[in-house]
Amino acid sequence: MIKSILNNLQLPPNTPKTRLAEQTILTLLQSHCNTFTKLTQIHTLILKNGLQNNPLVLTKFTSTSSNINAIHYASSFLFPSHQTQITPLPSYDAFLFNTLIRAFSQTNDSKSKALVFYKTMLCYGVLPNKFTFPFVLKACAGIGNLRLGKLVHGCVVKFGFEEDVHVMNTLIHMYCCCEGDIGFEFAHKVFDDSPKLDTVTWSAMIGGYVRLGRSARAVGLFREMQVMGVCPDEITMVSVLSACADLGALELGKWVESYIERKNISKSVELCNALIDMFAKCGNVDKAIKLFRQMESRTIVSWTSVIVGLAMHGRGVDAVSIFDEMVENGITPDDVAFVGVLSACSHSGLVDKGRYYFNSMEKNFSIVPKIEHYGCMVDLLCRGGFVKEAFEFVQKMPFEPNQIIWRTIITACNTTGELKLGESISKELIKSEPMHESNYVLLSNIYAKLRRWEKKTKVREMMDMRGMKKVPGSTMIEVNNEMYEFVAGDKSHDQYKEIYEMVDEMGREIKRAGYVPTTSQVLLDIDEEDKEDALYRHSEKLAIAFALLNTPPGTSIRIVKNLRVCEDCHSATKFISKVYNREIIVRDRNRFHHFKNGLCSCKDFW
Repeated sequence: MIKSILNNLQLPPNTPKTRLAEQTILTLLQSHCNTFTKLTQIHTLILKNGLQNNPLVLTKFTSTSSNINAIHYASSFLFPSHQTQITPLPSYDAFLFNTLIRAFSQTNDSKSKALVFYKTMLCYGVLPNKFTFPFVLKACAGIGNLRLGKLVHGCVVKFGFEEDVHVMNTLIHMYCCCEGDIGFEFAHKVFDDSPKLDTVTWSAMIGGYVRLGRSARAVGLFREMQVMGVCPDEITMVSVLSACADLGALELGKWVESYIERKNISKSVELCNALIDMFAKCGNVDKAIKLFRQMESRTIVSWTSVIVGLAMHGRGVDAVSIFDEMVENGITPDDVAFVGVLSACSHSGLVDKGRYYFNSMEKNFSIVPKIEHYGCMVDLLCRGGFVKEAFEFVQKMPFEPNQIIWRTIITACNTTGELKLGESISKELIKSEPMHESNYVLLSNIYAKLRRWEKKTKVREMMDMRGMKKVPGSTMIEVNNEMYEFVAGDKSHDQYKEIYEMVDEMGREIKRAGYVPTTSQVLLDIDEEDKEDALYRHSEKLAIAFALLNTPPGTSIRIVKNLRVCEDCHSATKFISKVYNREIIVRDRNRFHHFKNGLCSCKDFW
């Protein structure tokens, strides 16, 4: 193959031999090197013609190696492992090192090598330029090493690139990816001190807030960006849509969609996927499906987003149908797609279907189930009432079950009355994970169900001694494009008096309609009247009361709960939807509930 290409090369007559060899090899690398075999043949030509120190040839050889995933081969050629001392060559310039660093920073498993070659670059006395640091910082971000990132930041300042916008943007991104809040503080300082802020700078910070789960702040920063007159790009909008999805802010998400249309922002597959995810997580899964159907080209992420969205809304049959359609269209499902379809089966009680898909993973698609898939199966069996089967399934797993799986079984034990089994597992879980508050809460709840109040009190005292607190229930609601958050017994809102009056009114009205408080949900040793009062102060009811006061009659109410909705709030919300003629969409930690005319879309299976 190489010989035939050489025979067809058209070069000027009387070209010097070395120049002829150089041009030949450059042409081969540019247009004809698309396999590893051809690369090794060209490597032989390079050595045969004595061009192993030619800067043009070396740089092109390195970039071509990167394009065909052979960068390890190129780096071993440039820097043999048997080389015991540094022998600087004029051909080893910044461009060559940048090519190596960039290639390794883009790999999945060798990002640290980018930092090795940055160090080698300095050892060779080759000065980095403004193109070097974005690649080095990207590698630091990929491995999440804050200490190394700070050292590279020092080099950025030392070599005088602290005012280069592109370098600063990558620096912000790096800090946002390292060690959570600690790294983000550094990112914010760089952002505040940057003399120039462009679209990428703002996008990096917005994305950082989303990554940390501070979605409300991400939305606030996006608004500041608009006030400053900086035009967002596609990457900005993907981050903002992710924030809307996290907050359940549908109206804001709709505004973002219209903004994309008005500003003619290119609708890439990634942006369409973000829109699908946002609408599904904000409660409008039908809109998500419509967008999915309108896409000209789809990735596995597109399919998975719809499957997961339908699963969250309890539409398991539809999710299974989309999964089967994906397979029929020749799209091979990945492990994430199987998590989606197994979750869909779990949320809809499709136990036999779930068993079928789990067994088909390895048999039909050669995908070895991971801990996430086993977790979905445990959840599926527990929700279906097969708690003992789930326990036996866990004992036969090929690897050690994680705490999430055990907590799933304990919760199911509490629901189905297998309290002794739940108690024994909870005790073991506390021994293995003594600093996780959920383990104590689960055991405390079991003792409350057993009415063993003394033991329940001792568990709570253990939590207090270790400085642990139960995660408080909170509910967020979007009204007039503003997000409001309520916690149980909240009196921080300006309207709290009117809200509590509305809560009392709601209680009277739904009782007339047949509602009976589920006081067994209050796991406290208090009388029934106090239990009812405690139920009325749950964050969902406060948010719904706020919505009834501040939105037009007949409009839908959408709320987001950080925990699983309790049995009493589920029952009360059904009655509220009927009495006040409102559709109420609740997204809790696990799924969506659509309440309308006294019924819920989950059919009381959640």
